[in-house]
Amino acid sequence: MTDALLTRIAEALERLRPPPATAPDWAQADAFVWQAEPDRLAPVAPVSRVELRLLLGIDQARDTLLANSLQFARGLPANNALLWGARGMGKSSLIKAVHADVLRRGLPAKMVEIMREDLSSIGRLLALLRGAPVQVILFCDDLSFSHDDQHYKSLKAVLDGGVEGRPDNVIFYATSNRRHLMPRDMIENERSSAISPSEAVEEKVSLSDRFGLWLGFHPCSQDEYLAMIRGYCTAYGVDIPDVDLRSEAVAWQAARGARSGRVAWQYFTDLAGRRGVTLQARALPCDD
Repeated sequence: MTDALLTRIAEALERLRPPPATAPDWAQADAFVWQAEPDRLAPVAPVSRVELRLLLGIDQARDTLLANSLQFARGLPANNALLWGARGMGKSSLIKAVHADVLRRGLPAKMVEIMREDLSSIGRLLALLRGAPVQVILFCDDLSFSHDDQHYKSLKAVLDGGVEGRPDNVIFYATSNRRHLMPRDMIENERSSAISPSEAVEEKVSLSDRFGLWLGFHPCSQDEYLAMIRGYCTAYGVDIPDVDLRSEAVAWQAARGARSGRVAWQYFTDLAGRRGVTLQARALPCDD
């Protein structure tokens, strides 16, 4: 090939390559979603979330995460947080509600959501966020890893690995049903089949150790389940006697074979529909 032809090929390839992401107008929205290839931060308005006061039965996790988030929003030291445990108990709802409460207090922190499948691009996202004029809560919902998944290596740079490390203006919050971000049978399989069992497990399990805060979410009691529903009724003006609420809600729970914040909201949605009460979309809780 001639030099001229090589130059034309190089120029054509350069035109095909997506342009590097540029910082968004942070005033556009309070929250953004990271979209990879082509890289961009898409504004989200409004954010689907529930008010913090309506998340019942998770008081300790609520208070801990709120205090940590307020520290961070004020430019003070704060920890990355892993919210793990029972399904439907409000893990992702708590993160979004805490962010709303931070904004309510006049602290203009932004929230950026990254999908689990885009974790391989997190280095590019951090480069974009580094030096941004805002504090950013980086949020990943339903974080977990399979046997051959290499995304966890990309994530280590966010937590405390890598030469540059995590930018001072970025904190990472994740939700997972698994405390160690990988299935227990996979951990046991690594131990039984590896030449060096402890090292094989340590490589993946150590990722969860890099979160400064571990906030556990456990199945709720029946009293907590009923209190959640009564809280929704009070907030949205649905009038129902306690005896009727208990009878209907327990029957709903039995039919579902489960009891959680999500089940409480699903029963309340049905109740509100039957009572002719319209709910705003922003009030959808327990969507983790």
